[in-house]
Amino acid sequence: MKTSADRVLDYLSTVEREASALPADRRGELLADLAEHIEVTRTERPDTPIGEILAELGDPRTIAATALAETENGAARGPAGSGADAPVRRGKVHPLVPLLMMTLSLPFIMVFPDQPGPLFGVLFRIVGAVLLCTSVHWTAARKTTGVLLAAVLPSVVIATANLSDGGPSAGVPTLLANLAALALMAGTAAWLWRNRRA
Repeated sequence: MKTSADRVLDYLSTVEREASALPADRRGELLADLAEHIEVTRTERPDTPIGEILAELGDPRTIAATALAETENGAARGPAGSGADAPVRRGKVHPLVPLLMMTLSLPFIMVFPDQPGPLFGVLFRIVGAVLLCTSVHWTAARKTTGVLLAAVLPSVVIATANLSDGGPSAGVPTLLANLAALALMAGTAAWLWRNRRA
């Protein structure tokens, strides 16, 4: 008897075989999107049989044909028109929410430098990173890149500036560090927004 993992591998192999006419990078993206959707659905609904999840995605031939048609027409990415379209694009949180929470955490800290400003700013950044990681609007690679560039690296830059000679009240060096971190966060948020799944 086949295990759940075997059924998922068989399903993805069928999609890959049916989508052999797609360019390799587009085919890889399609398979990664489907695999991520299956993983997210299994996490959200652990009691749902794998057969039901795969049935919701739709027939592998239909998914491959739709992806090929979209590629030929230059349409948006994603297995639209198949059973995968609605579940993959459905998210519990609007994609703008994690981006704004991470980006606006720093201005919040700068505007309200006394307690509870820094506490709320750090909480915004953490919650934004968690929402980004659990979102269905980006691939795993983009989520990782987004968290590193919009949460981890700015925190390191700001912590380094705060631990330097003058501390948080050092004036120009701290301001420059904050502005550099803010630019990095805003740029990352813009990049994520442009590369999201609709």
